[in-house]
Amino acid sequence: MSSPEGDDLGRLIGDLEAASKVPAKRRQVGIKSTIDRTTSLLSDKGALPDELARLVELLTVRNHLDQASLAAILRNLYPLGKVSDEVVLRFVGALGHGQLKPSLPLQALMLRWLVMVYHLLESPTILSQAYGVLFNLLDTAAIRPPLCHLLALVTRRKHVRPFRIQAILNLSRQTGGDPNLTGLLRVFKNYYPEIIVGDATKGRAAAFKHPDPQWRARLDEIQQQHPEHQDDGGLRNGFAVNHALGRRLKGTKALFPTVHTLHAQESSVTLEEIDSAESLAKNLEKIELPTQLVAVLADPLLQKFLLLRPDAEAFSRIANWLMACLDDVARGDADPAYLEDLLVVIHDYAVSTKTLPPLLLTFFERYLSVWHGSEKWDMVLEALSFVPLLEFKDLSKILEQLEHSILDNTSASQIALLKFYTLLLRRWIVAVEAAEHLDSLPWASIPELIEHVNRLALTLTQTSPTVGTYLIILDFYAAASMLYSKPRILEHIDITIPPPILVYLLFFSRSLAVMSRLCGVLVAYKRVWEAAMSSAVRRELSQHERAQVNVFNGFLMDVCNCLWRGRAFSMTDVNAQGCRIPRSIQPALESYLRAADPDLSLSTVFDLSHSPLLCLQSISFVRLLEEVDLEVIRSRHAGPVTQSSLSQLAQRGGLRLSWQEYRSGVLDYLESKGFPGVSQLMHNTMKNLMKARR
Repeated sequence: MSSPEGDDLGRLIGDLEAASKVPAKRRQVGIKSTIDRTTSLLSDKGALPDELARLVELLTVRNHLDQASLAAILRNLYPLGKVSDEVVLRFVGALGHGQLKPSLPLQALMLRWLVMVYHLLESPTILSQAYGVLFNLLDTAAIRPPLCHLLALVTRRKHVRPFRIQAILNLSRQTGGDPNLTGLLRVFKNYYPEIIVGDATKGRAAAFKHPDPQWRARLDEIQQQHPEHQDDGGLRNGFAVNHALGRRLKGTKALFPTVHTLHAQESSVTLEEIDSAESLAKNLEKIELPTQLVAVLADPLLQKFLLLRPDAEAFSRIANWLMACLDDVARGDADPAYLEDLLVVIHDYAVSTKTLPPLLLTFFERYLSVWHGSEKWDMVLEALSFVPLLEFKDLSKILEQLEHSILDNTSASQIALLKFYTLLLRRWIVAVEAAEHLDSLPWASIPELIEHVNRLALTLTQTSPTVGTYLIILDFYAAASMLYSKPRILEHIDITIPPPILVYLLFFSRSLAVMSRLCGVLVAYKRVWEAAMSSAVRRELSQHERAQVNVFNGFLMDVCNCLWRGRAFSMTDVNAQGCRIPRSIQPALESYLRAADPDLSLSTVFDLSHSPLLCLQSISFVRLLEEVDLEVIRSRHAGPVTQSSLSQLAQRGGLRLSWQEYRSGVLDYLESKGFPGVSQLMHNTMKNLMKARR
């Protein structure tokens, strides 16, 4: 017998189609092996839409295949991709009594299959359209359990009618209180509790759990292997109630409430009836608030509804529910794991709505007091990154609790916190750019946050002095410079620069990438200062800003002195700070250099030719020019390049390259290698380079 891997499902289906037309006694070859190979392939790879349609036709049309073979195919009928309306209607049409209908056990398996693939239906409304046909089959006891389960999934408010309620009540009395009918009646009661009264729903009821979790797990694996797979379990219809919400929280005893509108009137409109954007817009003012409003945290339609029609009482009810959950955990009346599940839902809400309303800020204030900070860092930090721009005294309450929970004397926790502050600042940039009334915003919070992060960044240079950490620090200041670069925003906010010690530590790091990024950030800040002192911004600099201008100009002067002017650590120029190196130390550094190499000088040791970060790039640029003129030149430069060595090189028959051409060429070479920061800073600071570029 050939292996399943060597079989072709289409060919096997063709063999079954041929066998289905011939009575078993007249077949020359048995079909058991074909059935085994078919079911094995279906279980291994699933059925494509055209293969699925052919198999469903075999299952629904009377033929000569035995019931055991058909049942085996149906139990292993794993679809790839969506389930088409044609497949659904074929199964629905095969239900009921008649000589040409499949057997009732096979019909029960068909209904069970529809329940298990309900989330993959191409058009879920197709079963809603066939609701009457399905409902009228409830008197068939053999298919009632899976039929009630399917109807429970399909039922919406429009399907609940008095004649159907009466039909279920009558059938329930005739069957002695069938649990499946009682379960379906409870679904009906969710929509009209004032109509369904009495003891009808108090008996034992079916729970309508998934018929076969292992089958569903295998289906998910097959779907993920398919190249056109779409993860519908993670995607939610933005204009339909998420009826599967309760299954989102695993491992918690208390299910998260779903959207249900109880005590609705015949003429009222509920969220459960909304199935499109047009329907939501048309009925926005008529929709009644659902009973469990806290479902807004995970239901996309309810989120949109409360954003479009906010309600103070609704938000108060949601806040009360969340606080009750926290109180239960604090008192020990609820499993602490429930808070983790709740956090997942709140995180998803914040990410999907891009907001964190005041009620959730209150929740986090309480949550952080009981959170140990060791689980779900990423979710807590990402959710809190949507905190709106608040007064810093209000914001600091949450930030202090967050830092107290997360910081554990490790650099990893400090880096996580810095990344959070960078993300928070970026969110604020988006929010303030979209705001219409800027005057009312608490602008002072932004400089205070930057000052707060300044201390964290300096701490990180001591606890984790690595290239990766330095680049993360620069990410924050790049975001800050981006915020200041908006003239509309700059009119309302004071500029805050990085601490001087931090700038010099980053400049003298062992990474060219860090130096380049730092120079790029300094260029961005320079343009911000120029804009702030121009007529484009209608405000005067504050006293604190004027003091910072001089400090910032010192950064520029010191960097240019090191890289370009050959005057490292000089303090004779206006605003020069000597890179904050005390003068008393400079003679010792000079002596050390002379002892190491008599040709080295402290003033030039960090220029383009001698800097440990730039010397390789500089000489590589010269080598590149020499390779071009290799047939002409008689001598090559040994390096490092100086103004004097270039003159001597030309006299020996080497490259004819002026000192200015060499340095400009190195800057261009750095840009071509992905290090544009140094070139940008020089061209925006040195006057001779500004003129040359213009």
